[in-house]
Amino acid sequence: MKQLVFAIVLLFFHSFTFAQVPYGDLENYKREWVALQGNAGPLVGIRSFTAKGSKYYLTVDPLTLETRIVDSKLLKVHSKDSIQVNKSLNGTVYASCFSIVRKTENNLQDAGLNFRLPKESGINLTIDLCPSHKPLDKDIFEDLLSAFKGLDSTLPLAVSVSGKWLLNHPDDLAWLKSLDRKGVKITWINHTYDHVFNKKPLVSNFLLSPGTDLNYEILANEKLMLRNGLVPSVFFRCPGLVSDRAVIEKLLSYGLIAVGSDAWLAKGQQAHNGSIVLIHGNGNEELGVRDFIRLLQTESGAIKRKHWTLYSLSEGLEHYPN
Repeated sequence: MKQLVFAIVLLFFHSFTFAQVPYGDLENYKREWVALQGNAGPLVGIRSFTAKGSKYYLTVDPLTLETRIVDSKLLKVHSKDSIQVNKSLNGTVYASCFSIVRKTENNLQDAGLNFRLPKESGINLTIDLCPSHKPLDKDIFEDLLSAFKGLDSTLPLAVSVSGKWLLNHPDDLAWLKSLDRKGVKITWINHTYDHVFNKKPLVSNFLLSPGTDLNYEILANEKLMLRNGLVPSVFFRCPGLVSDRAVIEKLLSYGLIAVGSDAWLAKGQQAHNGSIVLIHGNGNEELGVRDFIRLLQTESGAIKRKHWTLYSLSEGLEHYPN
């Protein structure tokens, strides 16, 4: 009996921790859209790949939006029919997100989740890491830890990471990953592999640049994230916050939820309770970083009284009108 219990615990542990391991031998990485049954309930598989001879799924919990890598042997496939998979999502937070995003899909900028959640005393912090030769702005994270020292066991925030940043900043990435031991819980957001940029108007820039292969930008970056031990979240940050209807529909077909911002600090937009705040931590946005540190200082009293905090992107989505 003890051996059986140990085996069950080992399988459970494996399914939740293997996702933290870098996949140097990842192969056959592709888009999936499949209804699955896991240990704790229904899941949606949005990607599959093989590693060391086993098949794995990148899964989404449709109620919490948590993503994790799970061995296919620990899952039961309910359906691979897209219509049936979509039906299985009815009434879930995941399905609500699709509805919310489609309301803004014609926006040139800020499509997706892009406005304040009501009645929240705090912010949703998103930090973008676009390609840069400058070092990571560690002050952002160190000041956060200092401001919340002794007050909260975890500090949720989202980091949007581009492939070209990952390739050039292995030491900074290792430092970011080490923050988990200090209670910083990072949601890793796909920010495309190349982060295409030119000097043309927005309608022909970023992901709308002629010749951009969105399939590549999505999948190549996810593979690179996994090979570096990062589990891609269900969220996606468009470079420059620029997109059109075709881009948003493509993202949705990959199971991804675009995240905009109502408070891009470097552009002079003010953060309010519940704002999705955007700053760049790649060394190229001194103004935004300075404004964020000033925001922490302004809210220091409220932080100490636990009247102002950080929220994860998945929190409060049930309050979005849909």
